[in-house]
Amino acid sequence: VFPQAQVRTSQSQALEMKLNKKQRKVQESNLRKQSITEDGTTEMPQNLKRQIQARRPLLGHVIPDKTKRKGGTAGPALRAQGKARAEGLNNPSNLKILGGVARGRKLRSPDVYLRPMMGKVKEAVYSTFTSFGLYSDRVATKHLDIFSGSGSVGLESLSRGASHCTFVDLARNCCDTCQANIDWCQFGEDPQMTRVVNTDALTALRDPTSVGIPAGFTYNLVTLCPPYEEIVYADLLEAVANSPCVTDDTVILIEYPVELGCLPHVITREDGGALVGVRNRKYGRTVIAMYVVNPTGRLDSSAESRPEEFVSL
Repeated sequence: VFPQAQVRTSQSQALEMKLNKKQRKVQESNLRKQSITEDGTTEMPQNLKRQIQARRPLLGHVIPDKTKRKGGTAGPALRAQGKARAEGLNNPSNLKILGGVARGRKLRSPDVYLRPMMGKVKEAVYSTFTSFGLYSDRVATKHLDIFSGSGSVGLESLSRGASHCTFVDLARNCCDTCQANIDWCQFGEDPQMTRVVNTDALTALRDPTSVGIPAGFTYNLVTLCPPYEEIVYADLLEAVANSPCVTDDTVILIEYPVELGCLPHVITREDGGALVGVRNRKYGRTVIAMYVVNPTGRLDSSAESRPEEFVSL
């Protein structure tokens, strides 16, 4: 063996040992932050059990309105400006489909305040979902889009090959806008392809049959993009972890603000199973966490556990 090759090998081994040491430290730090109960389950960290302050700038023109509408966010009503408003398209956030059969279609927004997933974040998210194999020919992905707003997240999924999407939002206006965008993107022709549910997130997750989701109907993909300041993340995580809507290998995406700190790497289920963290990426002041429910290995190898990513960012 040449001396130079020996040096390169030694350097590679040292780097690998250094990375493994760093990963072990991260895991130990995460375990110390989590409380282990007598039965071996993990309690939710305290930072997730309270509402947070994470204000974001408004997009669009604020409509003066002192009346409180039922459902939806507590923020103000918005409308588009300029050319989009003149054309009758309410799209202050410039929402559109980024890939797939409906690529380029502009989407309507409801007149309630939304904080939609940014385009660059959505592109990165769906690139990851594709790498997991969720849109391959052998998988008929069923998507549950909670806090759907305009429906842009679920519609992106349908455009890229999902076989079904259920859209859930508390605001009637958002549900109406979802249906309008479904029809505009031509996904409404097959009644089995979409479902729009006007209810709150926790009810949909804990008791799906009460809101019209068929008994035993499970999803491959669940996305949760809540209004940051209006929910308690511990309640949301508990509800989705134990929901009858999820099953083995369901991928769950949760969007949260950097002000929250960090979500735990593993979330224990009441039946002894677990949600295992596979991604936790920061995009500006937004963090996207992804979990797999009771992973069996059927997903692509890129959907592997990554404890090193679940640290404060």
